[in-house]
Amino acid sequence: MDSPTLQHPIKEQVPIQQKPHRKPPQRPKSNSIDHNTRTPLHPLDPLTVQEINRARSILHSHPPFSSSPSNSFTIHSLVLQDPDKQLVLKWKTGDSLFPRRASVVAILNRQSHILTIDLGSESVIRHEIASSSGFPTMTIEEMNSVTSVPLTDPKFNRTVRNRAVDLTDVACLPISGGWFGVKEEENTRRLIRVQCYSLQGTSNFYMRPIEGLTVTVDLDTKQVVDVVDSGRGIPVPAAANTDYIYKHNTNPNTKKSARINPISIEQPKGPSFEIKNGHMVEWANWEFHLKADPRAGVIISRAMARDFEGSDGMRSVMYKGMTSELFVPYMDPTEAWYFKTYMDAGEYGFGLQAMPLEPLNDCPRNARFMDGVFAAADGKPYVRENMICVFESYGGEIGWRHSESPITGMGIREVRPKVTLVVRMAASVANYDYIVDWEFQMDGIIRVKVGLSGILMVKGTPYDHMNKVPEQEELYGTLLSENVIGVVHDHFVTFYLDMDVDGSENSFVKVNLERQQNSGSKTPRKSYLRANRRIAKTEKEAQIQFKLYEPAEYHVVNPSKLTRVGNPVGYKVVPRATAASLLDHDDPPQRRGAFTNNQIYVTPYNESEQWAGGLFVYQSHGEDTLAVWSERDRDIENKDIVLWYTLGFHHIPCQEDFPIMPVVSSSFDLKPVNFFERNPILSVPPNFEKDLPVCKADASA
Repeated sequence: MDSPTLQHPIKEQVPIQQKPHRKPPQRPKSNSIDHNTRTPLHPLDPLTVQEINRARSILHSHPPFSSSPSNSFTIHSLVLQDPDKQLVLKWKTGDSLFPRRASVVAILNRQSHILTIDLGSESVIRHEIASSSGFPTMTIEEMNSVTSVPLTDPKFNRTVRNRAVDLTDVACLPISGGWFGVKEEENTRRLIRVQCYSLQGTSNFYMRPIEGLTVTVDLDTKQVVDVVDSGRGIPVPAAANTDYIYKHNTNPNTKKSARINPISIEQPKGPSFEIKNGHMVEWANWEFHLKADPRAGVIISRAMARDFEGSDGMRSVMYKGMTSELFVPYMDPTEAWYFKTYMDAGEYGFGLQAMPLEPLNDCPRNARFMDGVFAAADGKPYVRENMICVFESYGGEIGWRHSESPITGMGIREVRPKVTLVVRMAASVANYDYIVDWEFQMDGIIRVKVGLSGILMVKGTPYDHMNKVPEQEELYGTLLSENVIGVVHDHFVTFYLDMDVDGSENSFVKVNLERQQNSGSKTPRKSYLRANRRIAKTEKEAQIQFKLYEPAEYHVVNPSKLTRVGNPVGYKVVPRATAASLLDHDDPPQRRGAFTNNQIYVTPYNESEQWAGGLFVYQSHGEDTLAVWSERDRDIENKDIVLWYTLGFHHIPCQEDFPIMPVVSSSFDLKPVNFFERNPILSVPPNFEKDLPVCKADASA
């Protein structure tokens, strides 16, 4: 499952006027920003505390909100309305900022309102009521409040007691139910499922499900709509061996684990990067704008690479990059599981679920941290501390090398280390933890990496051994421990990549590797491979499904900018391990998640098309997704284009995932292809002993 736990999100919201709920074990180095007094210095800087308060005040004075009690409506999004892209591209440091505007989504009287607020004129300049299906992202307050609603229902309480669970030990989770079109109320009411667990004996309550007990709740009225118990006779799994907290672990076998000596990267001269004006990151040959976002998590903007050997200085690579949506369908069609087909960004808010990063463990000692400033459901600002960290990473990787063979008689041994800059966030979407890294490399590569960890969403079962499972019975997963099944599921993470390679007007080129027969040649060679380039003229020509035996490269090029020898400058997306959705395209979850039907889409830039699942994902019907937009088959040759890439995981759980999962990760690269005239890190110096810090060994070493 991928929905937030009942305990932590509200506690982690830090009102501006209050101290944080808890502090990390060591105070990390930060930009020392006073959020109360901070002012924006870049057109893309997020809304400040003062701006959020101003937008909230303007909204409260605008009808119909002005005539409604403040507790009768909820604010589901209050973020910066991005300025016009062309204006941002022309803006230079020191220029005046454009008029700042706030984009607001609010629900009043079960209607979704979309507003744009001009903070300068203190007026609402756009106000629409949504007409498409679906509802806005849930607020954290809603997610927390619904978890106690089942306890008001006598049938629920009676069922829990019949399972031998004390009501004081019950922990519940809010579970988005998707949309299946079988009940009219799915179209008119915001509904959520609530399922519960036993906290008794463990902090890892996810391993103790009260299986099959599902409560449907109206999100607006907080009333129970339905209670279904399809798990009678299934025991609550035991708490033994489920805890994962270090100080709680009393298992003697754990003490036998291999120990390694501590490792830390030390930089006596300080880091090589700077975070200027709160959000501009400069490092080596890179600069970019970095900010937190309640829906996307992290947004990278205006990523530019310096060409040290060219005459162009800083050159544009990507205007905007972010996580657009996460689609997580579980592969169990039974009554208590069929609806578990989550959209973690559009339903829950990927950034809203980002937790403070732990120094020394989430991020190394040399990291710098950045906060997120978000609006709560009442519109008041709060700070999510240490949501992002930035650090230089070196793990012994090699940037380039060559040693000459003794045959040549040339004693050449040239090697260069690879140091990278990492931007990291981690979202704890209930049981699952996602680690997202944007890694900038000196050779021009941007590597985007997703790690999965946390705790499996498990299913209770009467079976405690595989030899008791009837051959004909479908478990829909793996028996991980006594009475515990890890259900098979997928993760699809779709990224929005507004590539601006040396300018906004780019083209998408598919480079097919095709076998050619070497007939008529004077050599005995029978075949070879040829790279055939084809420019995609419209969107449908850029809908890509990967095929192992039909290899290709996927380039974004600027046809008007050529290298010295005449090649168009470009970047290519380099896939690594990934997975494709195998669900039926007519299955309602896949209709909503149709943006995963292809691994790559390319669309013309449209500021209203940034969320792959649509603006309003919750209970949407799938009529406003990336897949729908792409079917319009618009022109994309030599246009301002956006590349969409979906990174996929099939997860068949195994016992090593119990009770908490080691990180599983995959990634993709945005790699320069004829962007530079030659190897851009040719002049990077090697390491010399005299330049490296000397650390004193421990006396016992």
